[in-house]
Amino acid sequence: MLLWSLLVIFAAVTEQADSLTLVAPSSVFEGDSIVLKCQGVQNWKIQKMTYHKDNKELSVFKEVSDFVIQSAVLSDSGNYFCSTKGNIFSWDKRSNIVKIKVQELFQHPVLTASSFQPIEGGPVSLKCETQLSPQRLDVQLQFCFFRENQVLGSSWSSSPELRIPAMWSEDTGSYWCEAETVTHRIRKQSLQSQIHVQRIPISNVSLETRAPGGQVTEGQKLILLCSVTAGTGNVTFFWYREATGTSLGMKTQHSLSAELEIPAVKESDAGKYYCRADNGHESIQSKVVNIPVRIPVSRPVLTLRSPGAQTAVGDLLELHCEALRGSPPILYRFYHEDVTLGNSSAPSGGGASFNLSLTAEHSGNYSCEADNGLGAQHSEAVPVSISGPDGHRRDLVTAGVLWGLFGVLVFIGVALLLYSLFHKISGESSATNEPRGDCRLNPQEFTYSSPIPKTEELQPVYVNVGSVDVDVVYSQVWSIQQPESSANIRTLLENKDSQVIYSSVKKS
Repeated sequence: MLLWSLLVIFAAVTEQADSLTLVAPSSVFEGDSIVLKCQGVQNWKIQKMTYHKDNKELSVFKEVSDFVIQSAVLSDSGNYFCSTKGNIFSWDKRSNIVKIKVQELFQHPVLTASSFQPIEGGPVSLKCETQLSPQRLDVQLQFCFFRENQVLGSSWSSSPELRIPAMWSEDTGSYWCEAETVTHRIRKQSLQSQIHVQRIPISNVSLETRAPGGQVTEGQKLILLCSVTAGTGNVTFFWYREATGTSLGMKTQHSLSAELEIPAVKESDAGKYYCRADNGHESIQSKVVNIPVRIPVSRPVLTLRSPGAQTAVGDLLELHCEALRGSPPILYRFYHEDVTLGNSSAPSGGGASFNLSLTAEHSGNYSCEADNGLGAQHSEAVPVSISGPDGHRRDLVTAGVLWGLFGVLVFIGVALLLYSLFHKISGESSATNEPRGDCRLNPQEFTYSSPIPKTEELQPVYVNVGSVDVDVVYSQVWSIQQPESSANIRTLLENKDSQVIYSSVKKS
């Protein structure tokens, strides 16, 4: 009994010396480490050590140990204490209660916007607003913005602001931001905010042409610019040719204008055009624009016109120059051996002429040039040889002689034809008057009363030309010079002035 009493006295003295104390930091902020120490007990005197928060066990150890919270959060605030369970040499013990309040390092961020109902196409500025604790102003934060779970911008940034250059209808949705320490210990998120983008209908659609030099020329590039003065969102542009009504092209883009390019314009591209624009509200058409296509001149052809077959001094030479293709007005220039003679204009197209009074110095090569402001074209050279005045006069005389001879021949031919027709008709008349039953000739008929002088040689004037389709033939007839006193001659001749005597002979 004495020994047991001594052990009890010793344990009581020791118990007073080994009271438990919980040691904790006096100031704690979010993200700080919390180390709890339970002091005043030796390992050989305990079976287990327990840490408590708000009368709930946090952790149990079989030996003396510290309790550590690596990164404190606001929910770690509370009343802490520790306890031990003793062995046969010690009693159960409980420490003092320590109240720990974790302070907020920075406030929850709030998302603000320059407008929560922006006009489509306009910019919007987002800001993630928060504030550090005055005792921890040296803490560095970084920020990130989100839309419908998609990161905006370049992810995390030290700037609390984000500027979106243009908002479109598809950007409508929920937005929020997050802020965190650069050590990634504490991250906080703002509440979500709705941003609704307002779309504006398009208005005042117009069509313009853009071409090099301000005019549409065949073979060059043409740009059709369709634009609107107002309207937001994706705008779809269409281009049409009025004559056919078919679409020439279509473009959709975030823009108030769009271009359609025709790489090389053809003459057939001239006509009326218009465009339409639509951003989902209503399709609007522009006014019709007439687009003329100017045609460069083709290579002209030079034609020379003179009074005669040959050009001579004093002649009036007409130089006619014409380009078969080309938009009017066309200016023509005329050249002699590359020296300008003059020019002439064709306001409505076609050709033009230039008159030149020739001198001996005008022999040589002639050419012309056509120009309508789209590039000049030169004709091929045409040579001209000019004869002198004498040669020209000789040509006129020769031509006169030839025409005179031709006239004489024509006169003779007509006279012979009339002569032949006249005598043919006379012969037919004589044959008809003779009795067709009497085939004999009167021997006294056609005889002379005196012999024919031998000194006079008979001169045949006409020889029978053969039978014709009548009952009359011609025989040889002689013209005889006889004294006018001969009665037989006067009787025989019906006309004493006649030099030709015809004898009617029946055809056997």
